[in-house]
Amino acid sequence: MRRTPLLAAAIAFAVLIGLIAALIAGTLLHLQRIDDRVNAMIDFANRKIDLVTQTQVAAHARTDAMFRMVLAQDAFERDDHFMAFNRAGFLVGSGRKGLMAMGLAADERRAFDAQTRLVNDIEALQGRIVDLLNAERSREALDLLAREAIPLQETFNQQLARMRDRYQAANLAAQDELRAGNQAAWRWTLAFGTLALASAFLIAWLSLREIRAKSRELEQKMRELEHSRQVLREEATHDPLTGLANRRLLYDRLQQAMRHAHRYGGKVGILFIDLDRFKEINDSHGHHVGDAVLTEVANRLTTCMRSSDSVARLGGDEFVVLLEGVEGRDDCLKAALKVEQALNQESDFFGLGVEIAASIGQALFPDDGDHEDTLIRVADAAMYRAKSGSASARQQRLAFAQ
Repeated sequence: MRRTPLLAAAIAFAVLIGLIAALIAGTLLHLQRIDDRVNAMIDFANRKIDLVTQTQVAAHARTDAMFRMVLAQDAFERDDHFMAFNRAGFLVGSGRKGLMAMGLAADERRAFDAQTRLVNDIEALQGRIVDLLNAERSREALDLLAREAIPLQETFNQQLARMRDRYQAANLAAQDELRAGNQAAWRWTLAFGTLALASAFLIAWLSLREIRAKSRELEQKMRELEHSRQVLREEATHDPLTGLANRRLLYDRLQQAMRHAHRYGGKVGILFIDLDRFKEINDSHGHHVGDAVLTEVANRLTTCMRSSDSVARLGGDEFVVLLEGVEGRDDCLKAALKVEQALNQESDFFGLGVEIAASIGQALFPDDGDHEDTLIRVADAAMYRAKSGSASARQQRLAFAQ
């Protein structure tokens, strides 16, 4: 008779231990499944985001190489730009092939097919531009580039941006699923934990401690994912070496500034800055010195400009300053002189005395154009005129160049 209560207690305790063991195993298994599924979804979306970003950057580079090829007067320089144009085209194609290889949903497939038709149109148009260049019809090539090729490229870039936004939304959905799964796991844990704690507080406490550890690990992964998203946004809009705005962000800010100036009857100035003899610095002292010079130039430009102005790096040794709220070309000249004074300060890099100088071109909205590409081209052309003129008079002539 005495064994019956003991046996019942032992059976009850064994059942309790079984419940707690089932609680721990089931919860951990559930969390692990959620973790694996969400990580797979996030990794898949991130790979697609990387491929879309590669395609978009390569498309920008392809258009830029085409633009420089049209402007180039020297045949060897034009060949160099043509090689860069082909390399960028290869990267666009490889990025799109990579997306196709990963598999596309029905809506993604429709968007991809629309992009394919647009890419075919862009490549055909670029082929016509190359043919015009080969026929020495540069003016017609430039007109076709500005009138048709660049707008088509912008449409393609917008489609890629929407595709990247869709994949980032998939990442957010995966994080929401992770939170929901985590909350469900907690509800089940509390339900079974309440039953277990009535008879075996210590065992239940140990199981909850294990669950909390797993929850902290999942929250850490969520924080890492959020940091990864912030890094992706930063890389998409800023130059990795100098931290300045890149071409995409510059164009966004320039469009906003032009809309504001158009609405309130103001003007917007553009300074196109190209470092003089930068290739000699790289060849003589090495790329590490060249990178240090570019970083110092970015710091000096940011310091000497107003807080309302924007400084961007287009690539290589080319920088652009966006001047908002200017009254005319005199303000652009004053800003250009400030830039020259800032760059002409004594410089020392790794114990090497390096002279920093630049040629500066300017353009004014709406006097020189009402489109961002037009303004950049006008300022770029003015910079080339300044670079070919005398050092003492080039900025004075530049400031009033039309």
